[in-house]
Amino acid sequence: MLELALQGSKRYYTWMAALLGLIGVGFACYLYQFDFGLGITGMSRDVSWGFYIANFTFLVGVAAGGVMVVLPYYIHNYKAFGRITILGEFLAIAAVTMCLLFIIVDLGQPIRALNVLLYPTPTSVLFWDMIVLNGYLFLNIVVGWNVLQAERNGVAPQKWLKPLIYLSIPWAVGIHTVTAYLYCGLPGRGFWLTAILAPRFLASAFAAGPSLLILLCLLVRKVTQFDPGREQIQSLAKIVTYAIILNVFFLLCEVFVAFYSNIPEHTDHLTYLFAGLHGKSALVPWMWTSMVLMAVAILLLIVPVTRQNETVLVVACVCVFIGTWIDKGMGMISGGFVPSPLHHVNEYMPTFPEILITIGVYGVGLLVLTALFKIATGVKEEVAA
Repeated sequence: MLELALQGSKRYYTWMAALLGLIGVGFACYLYQFDFGLGITGMSRDVSWGFYIANFTFLVGVAAGGVMVVLPYYIHNYKAFGRITILGEFLAIAAVTMCLLFIIVDLGQPIRALNVLLYPTPTSVLFWDMIVLNGYLFLNIVVGWNVLQAERNGVAPQKWLKPLIYLSIPWAVGIHTVTAYLYCGLPGRGFWLTAILAPRFLASAFAAGPSLLILLCLLVRKVTQFDPGREQIQSLAKIVTYAIILNVFFLLCEVFVAFYSNIPEHTDHLTYLFAGLHGKSALVPWMWTSMVLMAVAILLLIVPVTRQNETVLVVACVCVFIGTWIDKGMGMISGGFVPSPLHHVNEYMPTFPEILITIGVYGVGLLVLTALFKIATGVKEEVAA
């Protein structure tokens, strides 16, 4: 099936060439970082995780969001999702690929990643994060590819795939749960020290992942002869609606607990994010933008008339995606480090090289996603013909 990724129109080749250009620019900046060190980034002694880990955290959620297509189809026998299950699995592959690349660029020296394998430490959450991320990538590659191959050949998927399919469902929940444990297991960081962090991560994942899948389904319908289906898109929209409401509710629970208990280790982080602290307020406009976007998305999604209008649905999904990206990206990571445990405010903003490297990583993800979707839609078109 790989040959399908090499066949396309002039527009397809132009898009792939543009992505390769972005990857080239990002890789050149990464070589500069590799030579100079992480000193080219905006990170410091007080903020040791920055833009790379912020995007890593968000994309783990995008990858986990694919389970909201797999679970209804395989567990609840919702046949309509059979048309788009492969798209959700291929989106997860691209998202996890970007996650792993963001970890590599954040390490400075990529060879350090081998320490997790050479010196395994089961008591470390990072060790288990490596296990679940690579395991989820393996599961989606094996399941997605073999199911698509079976569909192309007009036969039922092989029986040995079923245990892997069922395993991938709790595994998807596990990748974001373990990622949340990376943060809420640090007692010195009051902003992350909450048992609701994992449910909050999952709620945002089940909003951001399906919202991106909706946008991709609409794009696939426009540029190919394969129609993912209106019922499928509307079912995903309902999932996004409930998930984004839960995400905002969990955030409000955090705000209530922090300010009602009035513990400085909790309130100072939220104060910094939404009002500024000690005269520093770099993230305040971003956080309020995130809140407005998520509120607008809820209003557009909760009303059936607006949700069923696909033009409005696109606006709502973009609001969900960008709103959760800000909230769970820079807001979650930078907000957890600022202020420091000594209540010093040392702000963080990504540098230009950081942004270019990040764009390069997204270029790799989009390249993988485009090739996989080209294969998937090509097979769907063949079967339909």
